[in-house]
Amino acid sequence: MSANLGPQFEIEFERYELSAGLPYHFEFGRREFLKVFGGGVAVVLIVPRAAAAQESGRRQRGFEESMPAEIGAWLHLSENGAVTVFTGKAEVGQNIRTSLTQAVAEELRAPLGSIQLVMADTEKTPFDMGTFGSRTTPQMNLQLRRVASACRDLVIALAAKGWNVDAKGLVAEDGEVRDPAGGKVLSYGELARGQALAKAVVAEDPLLPASAWTVAGKPLPKVNGEDFVTGRHIYTPDVKRPGMVYGKVLRPPSYGATLESLDTSAAAAPNVIVARDGDFVGVTAPSEPQAEQALAKLEAKWKTVPRPSSRELFQYLKANAETGGRGGEPFETGSVEEALKSAEARLEQTYTVAYIQHAPLEPRAAVAEWSGGKLTVWTGTQRPFGVRLELAEAFRIPEDRVRVIVPDTGAAYGGKHTGDAAIEAARLAKAAGQPVKLVWTREEEFTWAYFRPAGVIEVRGGARADGTLTAWEFHNYNSGPSAIRTPYEVPNQRIEFHPVKSPLRQGSYRALAATANHFARESSMDELAHALPHGGMDPLEFRLKNLKDERLRAVFQAAAEKFGWGKSQPAAGHGFGIAGGVEKNGYVATAAEVAIEDNNVRVVRVVTAFDCGAVINPDGLKNQIMGANIMGLGGALFEAIEFENGRVLNNRFSKYRVPRFRDVPAIEVVLLDRKDIPSAGAGETPIVGLAPAVGNAVFHASGTRLRSLPMVPNGLKA
Repeated sequence: MSANLGPQFEIEFERYELSAGLPYHFEFGRREFLKVFGGGVAVVLIVPRAAAAQESGRRQRGFEESMPAEIGAWLHLSENGAVTVFTGKAEVGQNIRTSLTQAVAEELRAPLGSIQLVMADTEKTPFDMGTFGSRTTPQMNLQLRRVASACRDLVIALAAKGWNVDAKGLVAEDGEVRDPAGGKVLSYGELARGQALAKAVVAEDPLLPASAWTVAGKPLPKVNGEDFVTGRHIYTPDVKRPGMVYGKVLRPPSYGATLESLDTSAAAAPNVIVARDGDFVGVTAPSEPQAEQALAKLEAKWKTVPRPSSRELFQYLKANAETGGRGGEPFETGSVEEALKSAEARLEQTYTVAYIQHAPLEPRAAVAEWSGGKLTVWTGTQRPFGVRLELAEAFRIPEDRVRVIVPDTGAAYGGKHTGDAAIEAARLAKAAGQPVKLVWTREEEFTWAYFRPAGVIEVRGGARADGTLTAWEFHNYNSGPSAIRTPYEVPNQRIEFHPVKSPLRQGSYRALAATANHFARESSMDELAHALPHGGMDPLEFRLKNLKDERLRAVFQAAAEKFGWGKSQPAAGHGFGIAGGVEKNGYVATAAEVAIEDNNVRVVRVVTAFDCGAVINPDGLKNQIMGANIMGLGGALFEAIEFENGRVLNNRFSKYRVPRFRDVPAIEVVLLDRKDIPSAGAGETPIVGLAPAVGNAVFHASGTRLRSLPMVPNGLKA
């Protein structure tokens, strides 16, 4: 069973969902700067030209780029026993720093406190595609385990050589190598003294099985949690550089607008610089308030173009589907039309998904500094090497002249793949000749950061009277192909993804399009179960009847058991729903109870069962699952971007509804710890079952079937 149309399309589909056009194409490489100093203003003028969007995720290295083979690229042992580990992965709140530390400690047999990770610094860490796609655990965790295991073998070999004994009789533990027979002990630091740890990392080097783990597989608090609790941690907006000034960027009034003219005279003030490069206009000043004041005094004229609005969004998506194969060939087997003719239960429905924002607590921010022709940028991003490439292309310099440093970041959720703030800060720093800090406002984040794609999904299905699925047709317009294939056994299928030129900027969001596709599929499965002759079939029984995948069956059964599915009836005004699926080698099932009071839908209880192979940190995994469910409440119930003719109308938290404390239900997590299966990621898949489970519960409670996300932005009656 595959969660995508086919392996040959997997990489292109993921790139499609990662992409979000960047708004600038700088012209300074073709024309001379004209600097005019007067009235305290330095104006950097470039002859304007229409901005050319550049796609992130298009020009990038392969997903399977080979990793350095030398231990020294990944791990350093110091003479005092400290272990420094290097990885290009970013910490964006998912606590991957902790689980990677556990992996190294397990295989190296070193104390947790001796291990420090250097993450997401393009000058220090090996190349990495980025922190997305639930790839960190199956890829980087495994790589660092291999590195640590090889390093352990190396220090044992060094001790054996020094003692002139057989290495097989030595034991490595707690940062030391011991000779039980001879009573000798040497610390890793002593063994590393004067040694170059350059032994190749051997992929076949035996690793500890999960059943033998003593550090991994156990709950461990966040390794640097004290820094966050006490406020010692430095986020990007906290970074300070000598001589640093503050930047602000002039934003157009709507999507697609181009700059016709600019009058900077009113912005004149000491130490204020105005920079224009094509449609890019920004200011720098000694303080953020001064930069804001200067920006407000710029007089710009923009040429706008008509754009679609949210009220006509779904008609637009259907009418503007692209042709030419960018969506890949459809998956097709059997004959859907013939199977539908003989089906006793049939379904034909359309489901829709709105644009939503990522809403991270930390908005986009960057500090940029030019020195000696080299650019250094501190920024929160999931793709430090991708942002390095974007900066190199934007400023036409070699990548080795660009360094990107990512401090542990205040959330991303798939929304920080591009280097928007980094490019803007670097452009302003180039004009100012000083380091520049740029922090987006919430309004900028909600307007100009890319959105989770909206979509239209059309489903047709058919089943025999006994509940056996016979036909399945599934068309996704725009929202994406992740998890588009059904995990259920159906002999006659047609599944197709249709790309659309989006009216708003769009890109990755937690679980990509898997949330939309699971919502449509699991809602349709519920509808088919109820449409069967003789009063329908229990929705769980219907799913299990059409499932052969034992891991998916197991999570459905585990969630149902914990929830008490089928053992009681809901109270008046309450309803039960269940949904599940598979994505990124994670298997999830979610059962939900809702209460409907005065047409308001409240989620009362959620039970999620999850299987991602061997569990590395059960507490961290539970936190991921609970967080995914809470985040999923917003997109399920009320989150939606409202826009009119290219202008976002609800670009602040006071207008954009996100889950609040009072919205959070009782959440119970069931972990299926499969120590016989390699660990998979868990940052994305747990979110996909929440929306369809809630929608199915609403139907159970009210008899009303909701087919649009969000389902109840203004209450059930609306």
